[in-house]
Amino acid sequence: MTLVLAWNNVRTNRMGFAASFAAVVLAVMLIGGSGLVVAGAGARDELNGVMGLLVLSAVVSGFVSIFVVAGTLSLHVLRQRRTWALLRSVGMRPRQVSRLITAEALVVAVLAGVAGCVLAVPYAALMAAFMRMTGLAPGGVPVEVATGPFVVALVVGLAVTLLAARVAARKAVRVGPLEVLRDSAAQRRLLPWSRAVVGGAALAGGGVLLWLVPQVTSKNAPPTALGATMALCVGASALGPVAVRGMGWLLGALAARLDPGAGMLARASLVAQPRRAMAAASPVMLTVALACTFLFAVATTDAVAGVTRTGPSAWAAPVLVGSAVAYTVISVLNATAMTMAERTEEIRLLRTVGTKPRQLARAVCWETLIVTCIGTLLGTGIAAASLTMLGKAATGEPWFAYSLPQYAGLVLVCAVSGLAGGLAATRRVRRRALLSD
Repeated sequence: MTLVLAWNNVRTNRMGFAASFAAVVLAVMLIGGSGLVVAGAGARDELNGVMGLLVLSAVVSGFVSIFVVAGTLSLHVLRQRRTWALLRSVGMRPRQVSRLITAEALVVAVLAGVAGCVLAVPYAALMAAFMRMTGLAPGGVPVEVATGPFVVALVVGLAVTLLAARVAARKAVRVGPLEVLRDSAAQRRLLPWSRAVVGGAALAGGGVLLWLVPQVTSKNAPPTALGATMALCVGASALGPVAVRGMGWLLGALAARLDPGAGMLARASLVAQPRRAMAAASPVMLTVALACTFLFAVATTDAVAGVTRTGPSAWAAPVLVGSAVAYTVISVLNATAMTMAERTEEIRLLRTVGTKPRQLARAVCWETLIVTCIGTLLGTGIAAASLTMLGKAATGEPWFAYSLPQYAGLVLVCAVSGLAGGLAATRRVRRRALLSD
């Protein structure tokens, strides 16, 4: 009965589940397609030299997929907390609500997993073609349909989706129905103890990995640095609301000085809802941290070895990490759109008290730019720490190679994606008549 109800909910609320569905589809596609490329390269002895780079790219894709799916689904479930409160108020028990949320996640995961497996084959073929064009694999990478990568992709997609839904469901049903319906804009618990423990453990693990980078062999230094970046991203995401409240107040004060009305609204929103803002800043942080670590680690290794890549070979590393970056950019758009769509009543109230549509649009732009800036600063700090230790391992000096155009391009893409998602999600309510329902 629960599964039937979940299927009907998903079928009748397609737009509500669209972001979660897209996240799982792309996650399964990335993991399955990367697995097919790695398996194909392993079948050719002449490709042993690039296997390490391919495996690192696959690991980045898998981590990004898990991170984004968990965040997107948790945000979706928590956005519907008023729906769960209404169900509880009419007699549905917390355990029944939790089972319904898990069943909906199961339906989404199964449908998205099948679609992702179908798309994994053309994605792997496209990656193989890019590798041949860039000269990373001149002889080409054979892409054959094998069950292993699909099984791994399906299991990861299903497990992460169900786990994220389960964790979010526990949070959604923990509060009483009337308390949720009376929920105020300000968050009373900035950092729950469980989140603080996870964040602290992840930061400690990342610190240990950073210390190990100069201690391990030169072959193992890049994977260790990448592992440190991943651990630090998890820790920063968990503890991020604290940073968002402080950095949001400072950057919001600057925005309020430049644009008093809209900047003040943006600052107030960030200070009142730092966890919501961190949900939008996390994909930006992940994009900047992982992409910079991967790209500039390759650049640092080439600089130490005296290698200068020209022509198509210069695009090898960007191509390998490009799909993961594109995925996180999509998640930036989704997260921003979801957080802004949650604020329909808030924006309608601002319209009622006299705020003009242009002022609301500027407030959304300021808030998005501040969130992007926070995510960029966090991601840059994480990547710089990992790359500095990697450079120290290679040269003995705290130094690393970087490309300012690539870095600026990443930040610009994230900012444009966030602005597009925020303005699109609030367009209708910003322009709606004051007395409309």
